[in-house]
Amino acid sequence: MRTILKWAGSKARIIETLKQHLPAGDRLVEPFAGSCAVMMNIDYPAYLVADINPDLINLYQNIKSDSERFIKYARKFFELCNSAEDFYIVRADFNLSADSEERAAMFLYLNRHCFNGLCRYNQSGGFNVPYGKYKAPYFPQEEIRAFAEKAKRATFVCCSFEETLRMVAPGDVVYCDPPYLAGTKEKNFTNYHTAGFNDADQQYLARLLTRLSERSYPVIASNADVPAARSIYNAFNITELNAPRSVGASAGCAKSAPEIIAKFTPKNPKYLPPDPAVDSLLMAGFPMREEIEEVE
Repeated sequence: MRTILKWAGSKARIIETLKQHLPAGDRLVEPFAGSCAVMMNIDYPAYLVADINPDLINLYQNIKSDSERFIKYARKFFELCNSAEDFYIVRADFNLSADSEERAAMFLYLNRHCFNGLCRYNQSGGFNVPYGKYKAPYFPQEEIRAFAEKAKRATFVCCSFEETLRMVAPGDVVYCDPPYLAGTKEKNFTNYHTAGFNDADQQYLARLLTRLSERSYPVIASNADVPAARSIYNAFNITELNAPRSVGASAGCAKSAPEIIAKFTPKNPKYLPPDPAVDSLLMAGFPMREEIEEVE
């Protein structure tokens, strides 16, 4: 099923392979929402979808709230703003707007009209991807409706991956698709909103996922097939694959890239029970960032 947004690193093209590695569960937890390709193409009773990008989550929340109202409002931008001049006016207005519905509609417009559908911000938080020069950008009306239907089973939250992983509960399946480690053709498209996503973040994420696996939670993560990724996920089962690429692929560039799927899927989960008197769910035993920095 096609997604609402164009997205660098979308899992839409490898979804059939990914399905083979995601076990059944009561809820799928995704700390890195992206285009929601996994949610849209793999069926679970419920979903917890999170991302640190407020514009992404705001878009999904607006569509879930009233998809037909959103379609009517957002379509106007596609019908009336079809030149480079229009694009840069909308982009400037977007960076100044504080209205939730307006920002959601503009975010969709910018995604479909900007260069390669990239999502990039400057250090001040301003969207800064240039115009894409497309003749007739596609308005994803039916994809929005399909998303709204699936979103009835989903909760969307704007928070970091650490906060999301602390919401994990017995019966959950965790899938992480973070910005990839450097060493790939797409290394310039792996920002984590304005703050970036560095090697320390990668190591911290891997430590948290390892701790979850030790508590019997099914954990699956994607990353580039580079030595650093294999090292931080050395306790997991590794599957190799070649993933098709579109964003950043041009004449002379690779049209596919090697990736790994790292997973831990217990046959008979025995979840450690939460103790609200001590902490919230899985807080106990979670390594802090300071610990990672001191060890590495």
